[in-house]
Amino acid sequence: MEVTIISRDSITPAVTSSLVHRHKKPYQLSIFDQLFPKTYIPLVLFYPITDPNINVSQTLAHLKNSLSYTLVVYYPFSGRIKNNLYIDDFDAGVPFLEARINCRMSEFLKLHEIELLNQFIPFHPFCQEAKSQDDLLPLLAIQVSVFSCGGIAIGISASHKIFDGATGNNFLKSWAAVFRGDHDKTLLHTNLYQASLSFPAKDDIPEKYLAFMDNIVFSGKHYLIRRFVFNAKAIDNLRDKAKSEVVPNPTRIETLTCFLWKHATAASRYGSTSRRASIIAHVVDIRSQLKLSMLDNAIGNIFWWAIAANIPTNKGETGDDDQLCDLMKLLHESIKGLDNDYLKTFQGEEGFGAISKFIDRHLEVVYSLKPETYIFTSWTKIFKEVDFGWGRPFWIGVMGKVGPTAGNAIMFVETQQGKGIEAWVTLEEKQMAVMEKDPQFLAFTSQNPRISSM
Repeated sequence: MEVTIISRDSITPAVTSSLVHRHKKPYQLSIFDQLFPKTYIPLVLFYPITDPNINVSQTLAHLKNSLSYTLVVYYPFSGRIKNNLYIDDFDAGVPFLEARINCRMSEFLKLHEIELLNQFIPFHPFCQEAKSQDDLLPLLAIQVSVFSCGGIAIGISASHKIFDGATGNNFLKSWAAVFRGDHDKTLLHTNLYQASLSFPAKDDIPEKYLAFMDNIVFSGKHYLIRRFVFNAKAIDNLRDKAKSEVVPNPTRIETLTCFLWKHATAASRYGSTSRRASIIAHVVDIRSQLKLSMLDNAIGNIFWWAIAANIPTNKGETGDDDQLCDLMKLLHESIKGLDNDYLKTFQGEEGFGAISKFIDRHLEVVYSLKPETYIFTSWTKIFKEVDFGWGRPFWIGVMGKVGPTAGNAIMFVETQQGKGIEAWVTLEEKQMAVMEKDPQFLAFTSQNPRISSM
């Protein structure tokens, strides 16, 4: 497969709307935006367009025009970060790349070689971007790749300084609605300012807090990425194993989180008599946790970490004694702790004090236990309804080869066919090799099955 970039443009907000006057005022970040390191979230949406009458040139031009009009409302995404406090320079623009693929989409999907996915996105996924490049780094970049004989892949590189999953989903659905000519239903309901009002920025964040967040995401080791697919039956069987009196009805994502946590830690301890503590940081969208309706459509990083720790005992030598139901109790208790009353303490000018206590508490754990840490996030409720008029995406690709970048990370994506869930897992090479041969793990999952057969 060859991907050829044929053009590069920069898309800025359309100037025909009165909303453009808002662009003169810098857009304030929230404290959560400030804390999160600069890196790009990847996403590729595949649309196997079969209409023989589609005009590719007109479609590409319309994608650019509709993006420009969408940026009138989402104008911060066209700007650049300044001093880790605000976004300005809204005419800097969104890079927009057009590419041609020398094969059919069906041929690419049959390959199911996920490491090729990086060729469909503008920037390498989850790289640690230099702190000195604020004024230069785009907050959003898009690549539209056209396959021979039909089919379009829309690849997104979205900066985690302003995008979380819900923000990306709302933006893409709005862009798609504008493209379809149906934008009144979604575009005007966006809330740009509530995040910074509820969780105001701080101009003197201690460096140790920024370093803590960096260390959650980056470690500088060499990682491999693998795609594991769990069908509905396997998920139900695992949920039965995870049940207890404390957690009688675990969710699908909670169940798969604990299952992967169990087997990843077992793989890391393989061949060793030591039992290192392990921690998971599970992303929780706090829009739904906080009972504030104005946050429902707010943009920015409006999430926090539910952190659960598994402290080893002397039961066994390899960690195989970790029971799914026991890990579930740890995770459930952590998520339960991020309730409305607790998260309210994060709000307002005094909120940074509560955030500081949270980070300080976990810094103590990290320094004392030196645990292995895993990050879990779920995209199962987002992106699957992004319809440009060609129907839902046939497949949602996450990322290809990762290398020395963010690792020990697991992303969940719902399969577009059936009721299964894909787990995109990045682990160190030796650890991944052990888990890929673990019969107890493989009994519940398929490794990178053909995409057309899900």
